Amino acid sequence: MSEPILPGVEGPEDLKGLTDEQLQQLAQEVREHIIDTVGEVGGHFGANLGTCELAVALHSLLESPRDKILWDVGHQAYPHKILTGRRDQLPTIRKYGGLTPFCSIDESEHDIMGAGHASTSIGYGVGLKEAMRQGHGEDGAVVAVIGDGSMTGGVAFEAVHQAGGLGTPMVVVLNDNGMSISPNVGSLSRYFNRVRLNPKLWKAREGGEDFLTKLPAGIGERFAHLGPQLKESIKAFWAPGLFWEELDWAYMGVVDGHDVSALREALREAIAAERPVVVHVSTVKGKGFEPAEEGGLEGMEKWHAAKPRSIANGAPAAVAAPAKTNAPPAPPQYTKVFGDALVEECRRDDRVIGITAAMNSGTGLNILQKAMPERYFDVGIAEQQALLFASGLALQGCKPVAAIYSTFLQRAFDQVVHDICLQRLDVVLAMDRAGLVGDDGPTHHGVFDIAYLRPLPHIVLMAPRDEAMLVHMLHTALTYDGPVALRYPRGAAAGVPLPSEPKLLEIGTGEILREGDGKVALLGYGSGVAKAQEAAGLLAEHGLRATVADARFAKPVDAGLVAQLQAEHDLLVTVEEGVLAGGFGSAVWETLSDSGIASRILRVGLPDRFVTHGAPALLHEEVGFTGRAIADRVLAAIGDRAPVQR
Repeated sequence: MSEPILPGVEGPEDLKGLTDEQLQQLAQEVREHIIDTVGEVGGHFGANLGTCELAVALHSLLESPRDKILWDVGHQAYPHKILTGRRDQLPTIRKYGGLTPFCSIDESEHDIMGAGHASTSIGYGVGLKEAMRQGHGEDGAVVAVIGDGSMTGGVAFEAVHQAGGLGTPMVVVLNDNGMSISPNVGSLSRYFNRVRLNPKLWKAREGGEDFLTKLPAGIGERFAHLGPQLKESIKAFWAPGLFWEELDWAYMGVVDGHDVSALREALREAIAAERPVVVHVSTVKGKGFEPAEEGGLEGMEKWHAAKPRSIANGAPAAVAAPAKTNAPPAPPQYTKVFGDALVEECRRDDRVIGITAAMNSGTGLNILQKAMPERYFDVGIAEQQALLFASGLALQGCKPVAAIYSTFLQRAFDQVVHDICLQRLDVVLAMDRAGLVGDDGPTHHGVFDIAYLRPLPHIVLMAPRDEAMLVHMLHTALTYDGPVALRYPRGAAAGVPLPSEPKLLEIGTGEILREGDGKVALLGYGSGVAKAQEAAGLLAEHGLRATVADARFAKPVDAGLVAQLQAEHDLLVTVEEGVLAGGFGSAVWETLSDSGIASRILRVGLPDRFVTHGAPALLHEEVGFTGRAIADRVLAAIGDRAPVQR
C-alpha cells in the first residue's frame, strides 16, 4: 500500500513534482478526509466530493495565489481549502471562530474572491485578467470554476459575453455534475480539443466556408445560397459546444472530472491557448460516498450538506429510534408552515402561483410542487427572472408568491423597484431566512431587507411573531392590492397552535400583547417580539412591568399605536432582527418625528458590520440580541436617564 500523501501537503507547492498516479491518490485522500471530517462536524458535502480531482489538478498546474483560482459559491471549495494549508482546521468549518463555509479573502491568500452567492466567478475573472492586461498587479493565469447550476444565473452569461468580446485569455471550468460520460465520448472530445486549440486548424475552420462557396460547376453557388445554415452546420461539426463558440470561446469537453491525468492535460492546453476557453468537466456529486453517488437526484439533494455526526466509518451513521416521551412535539419549522399555508391559499384561489429560484425545499415550495405541480415554477438561480416572471403573471391577473431568501432577494433589487413597486403589481415576496441564519455566515444572513425595502413606495412590509401569525399574514398579503414583502426567520417556530382558517389583518396595525406600569414599552417586529417578551420577563424580576407590543408592520407603521406607547411610557424600545440603519426602529422614530412628537427611543437591532458565522444563539449573544442584553440596556437607560443613543 502506498504511503499517504496528504499529511505532507501543507500548501499547493507540495503538489509540484508528483506524478499523475500520486495526484490521483492524493485526490482520493482529500475525499476521504472530507467524508470523515464533515460527516462528524457537518457542512457542505456532496459538491465537495465531486471536486477533489479538480482541485488537485488545478493546484498541481498553477502557482496560487499568483495564478487565480476562483470557486463559484464556494461550497465546492473544501478540497481547495485542504490543499492550501487548512487541512487541520477543517473540523472547525462553519463553527463560531472557525473556517468560513465559503471562500474568504480574509481567511487565506489563496481565496481570491469571497462570495457565497452563485454565478459570480466568471465576472470576477474577467475583471482580474483585464486588470493584468492593463499592467496592474502580477500577471498570471485566471481560472473560474462554476457549476452547471450556477450557469443558470444571468450574471454568468453577462460575463461570458464580455469576455468573448474582449478576447480575455481566461479559463472557465464548467463543473457539470448532471451528465454521464463514456470512453468513446472522451476520446472524441480529446480529438475536438486538439482541433479547436490548434491555431492553424482553428483558422482553417474559419476559412472553410469561403472554400466551399468557391467550388466549381455550380456547387459553390448552391453552398452560398444556404447562407447561415451552412455556417452553423460547419461549426456544429467542428464544435459540439456551439453556444460557446458563437460567443468566441473555445470549447473543450466533455472531460472526466475524476481523471486527474485527463484534467491536467485539458487544463494545460486551455491555459496555454491564451484566449477564452471553457473546459466542460463531468463530475459526480457525492463521488465516493455511495448514498449520494448512487441515490440519484434524491440522494444528491439529501447529501448536499451533511449534518453533524451523520457519517461513521465512511457510511451513514445509524439513527437511533427516538425514545418514547411525554414531551410535547417539537414546533414546526417556519419554512414548512409557509409551504403548507401556500398550498391552502392555492386551493382557495386559482390565481395564486408559487415561484422559487432554485431553492425548492429551502423555501418550502417542494410541498407545493408535490401537491399542485401545475402551480409551481422554478426559474433556476435567477432571482431577477423570478421577479420579472412574477411581474408578468401579475399583469395577467395572477397572484404570484416569489419565495426567495432575504439575502438572495438583494440580487433582484432593481426588479423590486422598477418592475413591481413602480407598477404597483400584486406580487408577494416571501423572504425566508430573515435575520441571522447561523453557520453559513455573512453571505447568507438576511439582515438588510427591512432597510432596503422600506424606502420603496407602494410596498407593505410585514413580519410574524409566530407561525399562526405567518398563516394570517400570507393570507392577508394575497388579498392586498399591491406588492407585499413578508419576512420570517429560519428554524423552529414558536410552538403556538395553527389556525383552522386564516384571518385578514388590517394593514398597518399592531397590537399590545402585555400591559405594563407606564415606565417602559417594548415594541417588537417579527422575531424581535419574542426577544421583547423575554426581556420583559427578566425586567419583571427587577420590579419593572414593561408593556410589550407587536408592530406586525414596518411599513406602514401603526402611527396611532406608536404615539400611544410613547405618550404612556418614559422609554420606548424597538426590537428588530435587522440592521439598525434605516430599519424598523428608524421607521418608528421617523413616524414620531414627522408627527412633531418628542420621543425617547432605545433601538435594539443588529450592528453596522457584517456578522460572522456560527450557531444563532452564539451570534445573538455577540451582537446583544438577547432578552438579557435588552433588559440590561433598559435598566441602564432607566437608571441614569441619560439621552439614548440613536
